[in-house]
Amino acid sequence: MRFELKPISRKAVPEAMQKAKRYRLINEPALAESICLDVLRADPENQDALITLLLAITDQFRDGGSAERARELLPLLQNEYCREYYSGVVWERAALALLRRGDPGAERQCYEGLRKAMTYFERAERIRPSGNDDAILRWNTCARVLMKDATLRVQSDSLPVGWNGE
Repeated sequence: MRFELKPISRKAVPEAMQKAKRYRLINEPALAESICLDVLRADPENQDALITLLLAITDQFRDGGSAERARELLPLLQNEYCREYYSGVVWERAALALLRRGDPGAERQCYEGLRKAMTYFERAERIRPSGNDDAILRWNTCARVLMKDATLRVQSDSLPVGWNGE
């Protein structure tokens, strides 16, 4: 069944974004995602809506949401720091969701995903705005997860040939 979606006005965007963020806070990411899509129809360049949408999609990873959908949004971010930082967030959250689901081979894939995330966080750290240590905080979180969980310790020679965090 198809419906023609009703547009919101540009004037409604700020309040809609507040609602989207509240829905994320109460663990209703699908509702936040829907609102962000409406905001982006009204204001396609809205960076706050793109970031909130990306985060709402990553909130759904543990239920089988697609990391590829989140990655498709990254080139739309206008700021290089945001592209690097949120690339790390997508890799980190996808890796941890995979580990929580317990898929076969999850430990190795989680290790590789967290290492990729750390690479992005390092890139973001180098170009971060003054006083913004978010990338450092996320890098440290990934490092602590890897140090704490012995099943995630993978020998460097077991990484895929040519793996460089890209």
